[in-house]
Amino acid sequence: MSRDNEIATSPLGQSPDRKRQETKMARHSLGWIGMGRMGYPMAERLLKAGNPVAIWNRTRAKAEPLAKKGGQIVDHPNELAGKDIVFTMVSTGKDLEQVYFGENGLLAASSGPRPKILVDCSSIGVEQSEAIRARLKQLGCEFISSPVSGNGKCVKAGKLSTVVSGPKAAFDQVEPYLKTIAASGVSYVGEGELSRICKIAHNVFLGVVIQNLAEITILAQKAGVPRHAFLDFMNASVLGSTFTKYKSNALVNLDWTTTFTPALLRKDIDLGLKAARDLDVAMPVTAATREALQSHFGAATLKPDPAAHLEKDFAALLETVALAAGLKLSPENVPMPTGLETEG
Repeated sequence: MSRDNEIATSPLGQSPDRKRQETKMARHSLGWIGMGRMGYPMAERLLKAGNPVAIWNRTRAKAEPLAKKGGQIVDHPNELAGKDIVFTMVSTGKDLEQVYFGENGLLAASSGPRPKILVDCSSIGVEQSEAIRARLKQLGCEFISSPVSGNGKCVKAGKLSTVVSGPKAAFDQVEPYLKTIAASGVSYVGEGELSRICKIAHNVFLGVVIQNLAEITILAQKAGVPRHAFLDFMNASVLGSTFTKYKSNALVNLDWTTTFTPALLRKDIDLGLKAARDLDVAMPVTAATREALQSHFGAATLKPDPAAHLEKDFAALLETVALAAGLKLSPENVPMPTGLETEG
């Protein structure tokens, strides 16, 4: 095993000697932008691994708890310009453009220091990423696209994964840090925006799986099978997965604590369908899923507060499937193991 591969392994839960070795070998100054549901635990993993990280977030209070864990909180993104590598985890491509190029942005100054490598872990469109990459190249910065798979609980449990594209030499430098953040796996797929295509394909599959999982769960329930019993069977079968396991508690107990909204899922499915049209790939199952998901937005209009309903987790579409089947759901109050126990 190479020394680079040694330091790339996530240090959480490893021996003290391994932790000290990895900390000793850290060789870049790091910055982080974005302290949302994902960004906070991702930056926290870097800090726990012994990496000094300077952090900016639009709402400073969300970042301040990490100061107690060694994070340096700054007031503006441009204060991270002198760092070797700066990670971002934001909501949209427009947000990314703003923190890079907007007022007090990371690269807003016409002169002065600039990060050598920018690593974006957000999920944005291919065209947006291409445009940002072109601007960064003109400024002499390398751009690594590294969208992730999982939610905040996956990060804490060491089960986040990421798919990566961009210049190979730049990837080799950031790989150890990505393996600390995404302990479940770091997959390099090539140059340019190939990782964005992979993440779109991933989220298309996410939509298809959650829609069909909701349908078959309601089918079983209407036949008389409790949701917890059916999902216990599914999770123990060859078709069970990390995803079906950690969503089962939500489906059984109607816990719609947000990890990903229906609007974001719809956006990614639309991106997938657009890519399919551009590349002449037939995706009939995806198209049907898109229409099924759209019914969730229509059903939301029957709720007392439609906007609030659509801010709930995308797994709440179980209620829409149940409504179409003539069922009114209630929590079963049966705790289901998620498989996302947090690492030590």
